[in-house]
Amino acid sequence: MNDTKSNDVWVFVEQRDSKVADVSFELLCKGRKLADALQGRLFAVVMGYEVDLIAQQSFTYGADEVLLVSHPSLEHYRTLPYERHLVKLIREHTPRIVLFGATIIGRDLAPRIASATQSGLTADCTDLQISDVTYLKQNFPRLLLQIRPAFGGNIIATIITPDTHTQMATVREGVMELTLDPHPRTPHMTQIEVQSDPVDELVTIVERHRQESRNSLKSAPIVIAGGYGLGSKGNFRLVHELAKVLGAEVAGTRAAVDAGFVPAERQVGQTGLTIRPKLYIAIGISGAIQHRAGMQDSNKIIAINVDPEAPIFDVAHYGIVGDAMEIVPKLIESYKARLK
Repeated sequence: MNDTKSNDVWVFVEQRDSKVADVSFELLCKGRKLADALQGRLFAVVMGYEVDLIAQQSFTYGADEVLLVSHPSLEHYRTLPYERHLVKLIREHTPRIVLFGATIIGRDLAPRIASATQSGLTADCTDLQISDVTYLKQNFPRLLLQIRPAFGGNIIATIITPDTHTQMATVREGVMELTLDPHPRTPHMTQIEVQSDPVDELVTIVERHRQESRNSLKSAPIVIAGGYGLGSKGNFRLVHELAKVLGAEVAGTRAAVDAGFVPAERQVGQTGLTIRPKLYIAIGISGAIQHRAGMQDSNKIIAINVDPEAPIFDVAHYGIVGDAMEIVPKLIESYKARLK
């Protein structure tokens, strides 16, 4: 591995109890494309204890090499030791890009590392690209474009950090497509020596309490989503009725969540979940940028809205203009009749 400034892409592979966060493998898939565009290599950084299997899995998603940092003290995530080891590696090898999932761990770890290494960092990206950029009359070849909604989702901002070699980003789960590498590399694993430091023990784990999410929205083939346009929680029940008939999951927009129509864990959009179901039915949803960011890659989108100019129709494959309170009951009756 070259110890000078490189065009390599690093992905921090997050795990808890040897279970990998889905976003980490998604980022490896995207990282493979970024590394190819930079003519660099893709590294998976795997930290924990007895995580060799995770390291091996990283190669199936495009990694050229795994940096394995394994030690009993790293079995459970703690900010200080994880930060210290990762900062040391980045200072030694100066990768071009470092990617983290926009998870609780990623949002804790990434800004600390960016600050310590004086690297650029953009949070909650929805896309990443490589492009030549001219900025302030200077040319910056093969710069990372960090793309995310801004100003409450009213615009899509493209952010660059041209003044630093290492560029960092956190990315939300579900934004990048997860695909196996058709041409996996020959496994090359580098064991990183772990040296203890008294500072690591400033924070210790006394007890751990975790509750697994019971939300199956991410894997649901059919999702029925409702928006604030339905008007009331009582009217939102039509979404639940249609979902029950079709065996679908229920989702909502941020406005619907704020109004109390649907729980926050079922919010789809920039500040919620990003999903790609086979069928997405949007009922009473205008289609603001921040909502479309979470569902526009669905295989088929059906939109029902009284406003023919609603932005949701720009991404819908099929659109129905009309009052949802009249249309949805007819859909429910029709599906019930056909599914008997």
